[in-house]
Amino acid sequence: MNLRSPLSLALLLGISATGLMTPSADAAGAGASAGTATANDAAARFKALYTREWTWRAQQQAGGDDENGGGRPADHLPRVDPATQDMRTAYWQQVLKELDTVPQAQLPAVDQVNYQVYRQQIEVLLDQQRYRAWEMPFNSDTAFWTNLGFTARGTFHSADDYRRYLAQLADIPRYFNDQTANMRAGLARGFSQPRVTLTGRDQSIADVAQATGEANLFYTPFKQMPASITPAQQAQLRQQALAAISGSVIPAYSALLRFMREEYVPKARTTLAGEALPDGKAYYRAQIREFVTRDMSPAQIHQIGLDEVARLRAEMQQVMDEVGYKGSFADFLTFLRTDPQFYAKTPQELLNHAAWIAKTMDGNLGRYFGRVPRQRFTIKPVPDDLAPFYTGGRGGLDTYWLNTYNLPSRPLYVLPALTLHESSPGHSLQMSLAAEDTGLPDFRRYTYISAYGEGWALYCEYLGQEMGMYTTPYERFGYLTYQMWRAARLVIDTGVHSQGWSREQALAYLRDNAALSEHEITTEVDRYIAWPGQALSYYLGELEILTLRRKAEAALGERFDIRHFHDAVLSLGSVPLPVLEARIDRFIAEGGTSPWADGPR
Repeated sequence: MNLRSPLSLALLLGISATGLMTPSADAAGAGASAGTATANDAAARFKALYTREWTWRAQQQAGGDDENGGGRPADHLPRVDPATQDMRTAYWQQVLKELDTVPQAQLPAVDQVNYQVYRQQIEVLLDQQRYRAWEMPFNSDTAFWTNLGFTARGTFHSADDYRRYLAQLADIPRYFNDQTANMRAGLARGFSQPRVTLTGRDQSIADVAQATGEANLFYTPFKQMPASITPAQQAQLRQQALAAISGSVIPAYSALLRFMREEYVPKARTTLAGEALPDGKAYYRAQIREFVTRDMSPAQIHQIGLDEVARLRAEMQQVMDEVGYKGSFADFLTFLRTDPQFYAKTPQELLNHAAWIAKTMDGNLGRYFGRVPRQRFTIKPVPDDLAPFYTGGRGGLDTYWLNTYNLPSRPLYVLPALTLHESSPGHSLQMSLAAEDTGLPDFRRYTYISAYGEGWALYCEYLGQEMGMYTTPYERFGYLTYQMWRAARLVIDTGVHSQGWSREQALAYLRDNAALSEHEITTEVDRYIAWPGQALSYYLGELEILTLRRKAEAALGERFDIRHFHDAVLSLGSVPLPVLEARIDRFIAEGGTSPWADGPR
């Protein structure tokens, strides 16, 4: 509803004592003042709403953690029980009602963008509540029990940090009990992970349940403690840690292990499709809206995938011709998967190679970006307890996690593309610029919208061609393999979740089209099965950015500056694709200038 004050309505009608007439200068001035007042009032109400909700949201998530960084520090873990979930649903429903009363058209330009971004966030949160997504709090890639491990590997600076951590360890039994009860409720209504994706996923639980004393993962922060903590305090904290591990951590993980092995896995569903879940068609469509930020049909996405796979296959054949390979495409993939020249011999060799690529990339930043962040990132191996089922690499604000497990499955020819995606100019650069931009509200600085974030990172792989980052034909083929991998995801995700594909069909499709190792093919397909819709965000996001770049190049001609275009994309924080499209349209209208100057973004 578009609300107007009585004063602004009267001024809009232009009524005076002599009837309908053109407003006088005084009336026009009063109208402008009233319009400003109305806009200020709308902006103030909107800011008060999102500020209050964001503060509350952060409190709800306090104590949580994952590989991209933790939630707000707390002496407890998040509450996940049904009563809390119902409270959250009611809260966000009320927020949406209040948002409906904010006249978007009367907001200043910058807040009209904020409104679109914020509303999409709330709608996604409510979709997850509507489908009771908390009853399936893990997938084949990520789980609540493994996320706690990132807290254990974190950095602690003071005795208070350690005390909060110890309180979290004491809260693990309650947290796991609530998660188990939720998972049991999901099982009862057929809302579970597919059984086929669960094989071996309990090992990460067993690793903690079976490790005693200082060998336990959760003792890690106590092995090296800051010198600012006195020896007496250190000794006391270590003693408390050992007690918490034996009294809380190990019993909780042991109980979870029994539940997974004796109850969850045997009762997990034997179907694969997201559309086979309760209210599955609507659920999968909601997942598409979340991860693509557009309401697209599975059939439409499937066809885009098929078209892009065919296009990329032709480009891959060109590289085969360049290196003079005379065999079939399948034979060439076998060659790439098995020839020792393409594989590191030690984990450190793989890490060193990635570091060289990342440092080489640093030399390109000034030619392609007008602004770069102060935040730096490090490169670390994926922890041993996660590595067997983890992706080849994953990046965030300050860490590029590189998987050194099973080196014969980690080809060097894909490492340039992987490194550009996960570190710079991909995830680390984008997330750092957003976090450092204090002109954006926090809900744009610190949230992650997959179509934008993954689309940007995949676009950075494309950008590597222009930067000269692929130095051999095999690295160019590795780049194309990564593009093919993401295009094939469009086909596989919609095939599995909407068109009745089997796991074997999905494995064969990826195996036949991309030069990924068998290990990666298996872990990736299981991730798509267990996480409906997430795999769609990458390629569709990249296609959007590429389309917008070509549009800007055509419209601006010689005035097009690639640095300014990238600044325009990155100045937004994390946003839905329609918001990005509108921003680039404005970038064109403004003559292609960099948006880092003052003004709405």
